[in-house]
Amino acid sequence: MTIRIVTDSTCDLPASTIENYGIKVLPLYINVGEQEFLDGIDITKEEFYEKLPDFPVNPTTAVPSPLKFKAIYDALAEEGATDVISIHISEALSAMVNVARAAAQETVSAVIHVIDGHQLSLGTGFLVEKAAELAASGLKVKEILDELNSQMKRSHVFAALDTLEFLKRSGRMNRWVSNIGSLLQIKPILTMHDGLPGNEKVRTREKALRRVVEMLEAVGKIERVALVHTHAPERIADLRRMAAHLLPAGDILTEDITPVIGAHIGPGAAGFAVIAAE
Repeated sequence: MTIRIVTDSTCDLPASTIENYGIKVLPLYINVGEQEFLDGIDITKEEFYEKLPDFPVNPTTAVPSPLKFKAIYDALAEEGATDVISIHISEALSAMVNVARAAAQETVSAVIHVIDGHQLSLGTGFLVEKAAELAASGLKVKEILDELNSQMKRSHVFAALDTLEFLKRSGRMNRWVSNIGSLLQIKPILTMHDGLPGNEKVRTREKALRRVVEMLEAVGKIERVALVHTHAPERIADLRRMAAHLLPAGDILTEDITPVIGAHIGPGAAGFAVIAAE
């Protein structure tokens, strides 16, 4: 039995991890007016966030077709894969996993196991990395899926946004509420746990970052943690300082959040992806 791992470009894993495990990544599309970009290929995260405030229209996003998925699945089978574990951003946030399921039903070259990761960004990425590690160690599919299910329930992502403007532009928030929120310096905090997105609203940037640190503390003992942001190194530095007593020693992975999410939440967001210890 040979198991290969597939994911999408929202996972935010470093290129070195993807290359090391031979993970296949399907990019989503980012559309700006008539321009179409493949996420992570035609435009980098840094380029996207630098240009985002000045785009003439708000970017939209789209998923690849089932044929794109099936082509990847068939190619992995040709390389010797008997099973493919395909892990994707939460169904609550994107149609990606449903497209993968449609492709899996049409694939006969290998057994395809499509997983709704119930997460976003490195919440998904950590699942993908775990699946790749376990497959490389020789575990069977059922054993890997059991481990992923456990980790999924212990995974959290939470981030403080710096502005409501991009939620308003993308249509994710009532325009009137957004305008009032901006006037009152409201800073939303978005959360994701076990497939359920949530939000809180606090006043001022500093209070928002403090609340994110409180959320990290509420997780309890930490198995894995990373800092995630949308082109906000200064806020990440503040968050790292404020949460220093909760963070493990040594280097901590820090990644820009995929533009597929960033198009809706805007630059300046900062938070954590964390796995609670068992």
